[in-house]
Amino acid sequence: MSKWVYSFGGGAADGNAGMRDLLGGKGANLAEMSALGLLVPPGFTITTEVCSHFTAHDGAFPEGLDSQLSAALTTVEEARGAHFGERDNPLLVSVRSGARASMPGMMDTVLNLGLNDETVEGLARHSGDRRFAFDSYRRFIQMFADVVLGVDYHNFEEILELHKEDRSLSQDTDLTSEDWETVIDGYKARIEEETDAPFPQDPKAQVWSAIGAVFGSWMNPRAVTYRRIHNIPQDWGTAVNVQAMVFGNMGEDCATGVAFTRNPSTGDNLFYGEYLVNAQGEDVVAGIRTPQHLTVEAKQANQSDLPAMEEAMPEVFQQLLAVRDKLERHYRDMQDIEFTVQSGTLYMLQTRAGKRTAAAALKIAADLVDEGVIDERQAIQRIDPAALDQLLHPTLDPEAERNTIARGLPASPGAASGKLVFSADKAETQAGAGGKVILCRIETSPEDIHGMHAALGILTTRGGMTSHAAVVARGMGRPCVVGAADLRIDYKSGKSGVLRVRDVELTEGDLVTIDGSTGEVMLGEVKTIQPELSDEFARIMAWADQHRTMKVRTNADTPVDCQTARDFGAEGIGLCRTEHMFFDAGRIVAVREMILADSTEGRRKALDKILPMQRQDFMEIFRIMSGMPVTIRLLDPPLHEFLPHEEAAVVEVAEAAGLAVDQVRARALKLAEVNPMLGHRGCRLAITYPEIYEMQARAIFEAALAVAKESGETVHPEIMIPLVAMRDELKILRELVDDVAREVLSGAGVEVPYEVGTMIELPRACLRAREIAELADFFSFGTNDLTQTTYGLSRDDAANFLGAYESRGIIEQDPFITLDAKGVGELVEIAVERGRAGNKHLHMGICGEHGGDPASIVECQRLGLDYVSCSPFRVPIARLAAAQAALAAAD
Repeated sequence: MSKWVYSFGGGAADGNAGMRDLLGGKGANLAEMSALGLLVPPGFTITTEVCSHFTAHDGAFPEGLDSQLSAALTTVEEARGAHFGERDNPLLVSVRSGARASMPGMMDTVLNLGLNDETVEGLARHSGDRRFAFDSYRRFIQMFADVVLGVDYHNFEEILELHKEDRSLSQDTDLTSEDWETVIDGYKARIEEETDAPFPQDPKAQVWSAIGAVFGSWMNPRAVTYRRIHNIPQDWGTAVNVQAMVFGNMGEDCATGVAFTRNPSTGDNLFYGEYLVNAQGEDVVAGIRTPQHLTVEAKQANQSDLPAMEEAMPEVFQQLLAVRDKLERHYRDMQDIEFTVQSGTLYMLQTRAGKRTAAAALKIAADLVDEGVIDERQAIQRIDPAALDQLLHPTLDPEAERNTIARGLPASPGAASGKLVFSADKAETQAGAGGKVILCRIETSPEDIHGMHAALGILTTRGGMTSHAAVVARGMGRPCVVGAADLRIDYKSGKSGVLRVRDVELTEGDLVTIDGSTGEVMLGEVKTIQPELSDEFARIMAWADQHRTMKVRTNADTPVDCQTARDFGAEGIGLCRTEHMFFDAGRIVAVREMILADSTEGRRKALDKILPMQRQDFMEIFRIMSGMPVTIRLLDPPLHEFLPHEEAAVVEVAEAAGLAVDQVRARALKLAEVNPMLGHRGCRLAITYPEIYEMQARAIFEAALAVAKESGETVHPEIMIPLVAMRDELKILRELVDDVAREVLSGAGVEVPYEVGTMIELPRACLRAREIAELADFFSFGTNDLTQTTYGLSRDDAANFLGAYESRGIIEQDPFITLDAKGVGELVEIAVERGRAGNKHLHMGICGEHGGDPASIVECQRLGLDYVSCSPFRVPIARLAAAQAALAAAD
């Protein structure tokens, strides 16, 4: 029989940290902490395999789970000296999710399970604290009703708030046991009203219902959204952890908290976290009470009047410091830990690798190398390449004027300006339409995940540094300010909500700026500056460069982009799109003259006007790239894309070309195509109008010659013929390029070593790569078009339905974002093998958008490509991802 249940606690465990695929991250680490001798409340983990069975069999549990769960529960009862469902001394348990990848807040949790109208009295007698017992019962009813019965949490918040108003009470801690009994009666009445059934009283039925609900939450919308954003496969499933309850809400010698072994925002080696006295775990992240700092240093830095744990519970704090050191030494990484103090005894509830900002990740990795904890290879592998994006964009100019209207806690660094929205749905809708928005909420919940992902920044009026908004924003790299208590949000006022602070009133659409590094909230848009990268960034990039085997180039066709890419470490240009130069306002008229000409002579006359412009473009690029290879793609789009559509532009072109307006319109109509992506474009244009590529080749060689003479450096142009499908297309056009090269370079006295290759972007080119390679010096895989032509999809339209394909499991990821290894990747693999068979000196790279995607870079490493090419701001991401791919391949 399969083993479905793994026990932990009491200094021993069935599992360990290496079993996270089966036990999930939480279960594996609970087992590991138990084995380390830390005080972990006993419990057991139900495996991810049960989740897979549950999902595949319409919510049915596998055979044998019942008996294994009963046996494990008996072990917990023996360890705690209490019995599940017993009236006098009831064992209470928590039921929590735990996937192998951390998904904070995305799935469901139930605490205090096992309470009912009878066991609550037993808990009151056994603990000697009636208030605590009924506080625990109301918490259980709220969670169970929300998670299992589907009664919205806000029903209970409303009942509680009304009771506090009636009694003139402000804090939950002010309520007596009699108050809680009254509130509980209201809860149960609301549940019966909503479900047509009384609140369930059988503890065993409660636990099975809760386990099913937590497994079911793997497929809830917020979890599905989170997995899509973070590329977590659906088939991983989640484990469920059932664990004996310990209570942080039994009195003033009890507490609960969350901590990071280092600062997750900056990476500084400082203990960082919050706790609450006389509270349970959800109180810390819910923002209903103001959390207290762990250390005196943090308390003073944040100008808090509340006692730090270091002051209020000095003995327990010292124990927590020892746990901090032990866990970080053991896991060799910064940890995110959860703990509860019950009657002065410290219990550990969770540890996991802490989510951190990109800046913190770099500093922590570099510091751990300096401390001798990890080596450079491990440091490289610790950092999420995509997270570097956080470091590479503008921040607020410290000299800029700013009108600060409020301050909160600096929960996630960076700055953002945008229009206020008050709901996640509005954020998603407006961002989808191209808007820049700041999502403003009283507090966020997991249901807001889609809006948080869409927004440029997040602002809340409640919550602490470990609140849901703070943790999720840091993971996403979104600037975030939490706990801006001076702000008042009224969701119902106005058309879409109102934000008030003192005499300022803002509504949806008003511009605000937030600074997640300082906690400031400002009116209007504030000027930004380019980031300054840290020493740790430079160190880790240098380590990455030592270990990667693929070169990293950039896709750039302006001097600014070229310089930016060089500053970020690009080793050449992998794609310079010459058509972008054609659209320049100073030359578009001449380009249109060329298109409208009805003879070769007329086209050459117009091209002669464009030649010096193109030559100057290439000279600027060659100067900046300073001897590095520069791959220049000759004209690719269909000609009709350059023709005017508005009447004023049509008249301007007609006058410049000496044509009647009707002739211009007729020419545009003649050039129009039903499917231009598969039409008269790329090399097909040059077969028809060779003078276009002649002019471009001449501009390239004249520019290369001029820069080589002025600088004394060798210039390395690589001329790329796009959309080749047949050998003879490349043969004809290579001969054209070589003829121009001989004409320009002959007798120049300066060597310009050049190469001619092709962009592989059609399935036929992949299949016929051997014969094409015989004429090519290089292949550059244009995976944007190769994906389109392999799938028969337009990437401009596919977004309308690919989401449905992802949600139904037909595809795991958008193939235009991450290279489709099974289809497009196989075509690339065929082309690599056959290309090298046809030309052993052939070098190959990728220049589609996939060149900056870390997962696609792994595939490029496997395929044996020589380089990847990506947009300038993704160059550091590609450098790090290429190093990780090389290290993984070597292991």
